[in-house]
Parts: sequence; C-alpha cells; structure tokens
Amino acid sequence: MPEIAHVDPLSPAAVAILRRYYDDIITRYYGRAATAAEIDEQLAGDPDDDLRGDLGSFFIATGDEGCLGCAGVRWVDADTAELTRVFVAPAARGLGLAATLVGAVETEARRTGRRTVRLDTRSDLVEARALYAKLGYAEVEPFNDSPYADHWFAKDLRVAR
Repeated sequence: MPEIAHVDPLSPAAVAILRRYYDDIITRYYGRAATAAEIDEQLAGDPDDDLRGDLGSFFIATGDEGCLGCAGVRWVDADTAELTRVFVAPAARGLGLAATLVGAVETEARRTGRRTVRLDTRSDLVEARALYAKLGYAEVEPFNDSPYADHWFAKDLRVAR
C-alpha cells in the first residue's frame, strides 16, 4: 500500500500531483485535453496555500511509481473542515487509495477538534460522488455558490467512523 504523508501543498511533490489533478478535472470538464496554460492558470487562480499551517492540511500518497494521489482539507471554523483536491492517478485507481486519503483527512480533522467534514463536487465526477456516499457522506443543502459545484456533502465525524 502506498505511503500517506502530510506535506506542504507548495512543495514540488505536491505541486506535481496537483498539476495532474487539474489536468484531470479540466479535461473532464471541457471534454478535451487540458492545456499547460489552463493548468497554470488554475494553479495561480486557486492557490493551495490555505491547505497548510493554521488554515488546513495536505496529504499525498506515494508508492514505487512516485506520487499517486492527494487530498487536502481547509479549516472552515472550529467545528468544520472542508475536503478538497481528492485525486488518484489513473494507474492507481481501484485500489482503495482515495478512501485512504479521505481517511487521513478525517483523522486530521478529528485531531484538530472538527466535528464535521463537508465538500462540494461536480455532477460529472460520478466516481467521486459514489466514493463519498460509500464513506458516509450525505448530500446537504448548498453551502457555497461555486460555479463548479453541483452537489454538496457532509459527514458528522462524531457519528461516522
């Protein structure tokens, strides 16, 4: 099983896997290959510096093949965490790695005293929605107005383990 590590989201390994994440979601959204310029624009326009220190945490999964996935969490308030940037490289899908990464985020959220983890996702990310439901996340009313969000989920960490 790959190793899960808590890293700075601005580290070279984190930026490399985030580029792959953005490549995947941009490609899916537009139905064509993402360009390097689009990935650069997304990284610059939505920096991940809020996934470190007192603002959040970032995790990567590494194995013999290098960096295989990532997941981030930002602290919304004293009770609430927000799951973001969940990604597993295509070659590592189907191995339970996404659930392991989400578990690392949930463990970190519990460690910091958060009681709820929430997230938003798009309709075209069918596998992600199935994963979140399998892990005990329930659909909730929208909690943001993100133009890229079609579904909102939350999980009470005091009940679900």
